[in-house]
Amino acid sequence: MVSVENPLIMNIIRGLIGVVAVILFLSLNVLFLTWLERKVIARIHVRYGPNRAGPYGLLQPIADMIKLLTKEDIVPEKADKLVYNLAPMAAFLFALMPAAAIGIGSGLIAADIGVGVLYIAAVSSLSTMAILMAAWGSNNKYSLLGGMRTAAQSLSYEIPLVLSMIGIVAIVGSLSTQDIVAAQSQAWFGIIPKWFIFYQPLAFIVFFAAVVAEMGRIPFDLPESESELVAGFHTEYSGMKFAMFMFAEYIHFVVGSALVVTLFLGGWHLPIISPLVENMGWIKYLVQVGIFVAKMYVIIFILMWVRGTLTRTKVDHVLSFGWKGLLPLALANVVITGVILSI
Repeated sequence: MVSVENPLIMNIIRGLIGVVAVILFLSLNVLFLTWLERKVIARIHVRYGPNRAGPYGLLQPIADMIKLLTKEDIVPEKADKLVYNLAPMAAFLFALMPAAAIGIGSGLIAADIGVGVLYIAAVSSLSTMAILMAAWGSNNKYSLLGGMRTAAQSLSYEIPLVLSMIGIVAIVGSLSTQDIVAAQSQAWFGIIPKWFIFYQPLAFIVFFAAVVAEMGRIPFDLPESESELVAGFHTEYSGMKFAMFMFAEYIHFVVGSALVVTLFLGGWHLPIISPLVENMGWIKYLVQVGIFVAKMYVIIFILMWVRGTLTRTKVDHVLSFGWKGLLPLALANVVITGVILSI
């Protein structure tokens, strides 16, 4: 008989609990966001938004899920069926992977690895492979164009994204997301937070723009550009496969916002409140999760606001902005940080 005291067994159990917790957290947020985003955009456009399914339209995500699950799954006759069918599952899996290294509280993390930032930077780029699989497997010229746009856009913005994190890693001296949050736990005079958005404002600007581009949201939604490419890389998908792509898109939305909070906004720390609950046991963890989620939804609301007010940008302008705008700023931030730390 294998003892539950065995470290290997305990690590496996913790890992399984962490995976379930991550999937549950992301799923609940995705379901809520599909409703919230339509409500926010509708209010910006002076419309009503969902208001039929349940009170205030709150059951609309459930109705959407039932509709997508019951729709016919159509596979194009000339599609590369293996690649076509694997792409949605790959997109969903690759979207989940970065969340494992992002904590929502002290110790509340699925995988507290020492190279968390490096891991996130590495696995977040895998989503491009899933989109390319969908683009190629569909055997559709609009899908292929969307996939090529994704590859070009991803290459343009991943470099500034990674470079913008180097300054924070240099200051903290660690790649662990838990250590990065812990480094932001103090406050000037007990009320002004020592968050990295104040230490690294240039990095924050670069990182925020690059994250929006990596999410593929307006004004960087060129891979799905409806007015030009029908629906881009997922033009030929319907039913459950389309739902998996949509789910993956909103997971990127949540994970990207959570990463901004972790790196630049102090994670689950908040002056005055955090010190008060430090020794309150499980109440401390509830407060930490509440603070983290509140900050995350501030970023989410800003991104929704951007989507509701800005227009789609031309592809050449998007790529130029990445290479000629964000990349020099990210390099300048690395140099400035290095000079300051060496003094």
